[in-house]
Amino acid sequence: MSKDKQETSVFDVAKIRELIELMQEHELREVDLQQAEQRIRLKRGAGEAPVVSYASPPAAAAPVAAATAPSTVAAPAADDNATYIKSPTIGTFYSRPKPDAADFVKVGDTVTPDTIVCLVEAMKMFNEIPAGVSGKIVECLVNNEDPVDNNKPLFKVVPS
Repeated sequence: MSKDKQETSVFDVAKIRELIELMQEHELREVDLQQAEQRIRLKRGAGEAPVVSYASPPAAAAPVAAATAPSTVAAPAADDNATYIKSPTIGTFYSRPKPDAADFVKVGDTVTPDTIVCLVEAMKMFNEIPAGVSGKIVECLVNNEDPVDNNKPLFKVVPS
């Protein structure tokens, strides 16, 4: 049953490619789709390739992060308040939008759930990763251009 849902999901690569072609054909800058609790947003700048952003509902993401963090990471036990922003996909982590630009966020910055904290490139598609939580960045757990796995913690955040 879940495989059928995945095949008709908004995250199907063939559908994403079709959306990108439609965006180019109709000169659209942004497409935002939602199916049940899954959401995909594609946007592009002038002369640039589309950027794909996958978003899980923040309510679902935060409890999962809080529930799994203590079992997978022993050191943060002293930080009962900390939560983690995790990678939603396998890919390459980018801390800034362009090589010569400043980082999206740095240690000490305050973020909101909609704050873009990094990009994760997967299959030549750059996915904007929103914080999904309000709080203060206390640690960046990966380096620019490091490979990341699905659910790998990227940032440690103390919620506000």
